[in-house]
Amino acid sequence: MRRGVLTGVLLLAVAGTAMAEPPSVSPRPMARPGMVAVTDPQAVGVTAQVAALPALARSLRPKARPAVAEPPQGAQVVMATASVPKPGLFSLLRPAKRPTGLVDKQLVAATLAPVAPGRQGVVSQKGAVCGDPSIRGETLAPITSRVQGCGVAEPVRITSVAGVRLSQAATVDCATARALKTWVERGVEPAYGRGKVVELQVAGSYVCRTRNHRAGAKVSEHGRGRAIDISGFTFSNGRTVSVARNFDRTMRKAHKAACGIFKTTLGPGSDGMHEDHLHFDVAQRGSTYCR
Repeated sequence: MRRGVLTGVLLLAVAGTAMAEPPSVSPRPMARPGMVAVTDPQAVGVTAQVAALPALARSLRPKARPAVAEPPQGAQVVMATASVPKPGLFSLLRPAKRPTGLVDKQLVAATLAPVAPGRQGVVSQKGAVCGDPSIRGETLAPITSRVQGCGVAEPVRITSVAGVRLSQAATVDCATARALKTWVERGVEPAYGRGKVVELQVAGSYVCRTRNHRAGAKVSEHGRGRAIDISGFTFSNGRTVSVARNFDRTMRKAHKAACGIFKTTLGPGSDGMHEDHLHFDVAQRGSTYCR
């Protein structure tokens, strides 16, 4: 009994001594598998663990360069180099700013071309003559003739006036072309209604001959390019009326409207020579003649 009590006292004493005196060195943590423990001499009691993974070490190894095939013996090797543009080149390649105030050429209907003094003006728009976009045709070279009095200094060959086409191109001067256009606008359209007449039937224009084809007579205004003959009208529905068969009230109204626009206006009942057409000319004289 006493021996057991003595043994217990000794054990308690030893235990108390162990608890009263802490160990001089703290137990170090066990290193994990694959880890290496490193102690920093500047920090007491602090331990850093550095991972030393085998896979990381393998990934950091430099890869082997792919094998390059050697050129065949005797082959010529050409080295290509790329030129690097200068820094200022890109600024030069930028499109320049378009100046303001420009007008598209396609939006300009027609402009007058400069001409020598005394000559007829011709618009630059293709197909327009005599300085008027509504007179379509082409300019011709001067027409000369061995017959005294015949010829046209500045002829044009017109194909339509005021939107009304001609059945055949008429060779006249610009004064006659302008008068014909005015007659269509002020005489034909009011008489027949705007837009109904689409074509004028042309019976004659320039030709070197005497008046009424009479021998020894004076040269006709046709021989000077100052006259045109109209034998009928074609409408938008395809119907054509002739002067010879349809010189009715409406056509008479259109015929009368030409008096004053032209210097000479002749038609059926005038002199027996104009029963099948209307004759218009711009003879150079002061008075007008209308029959």
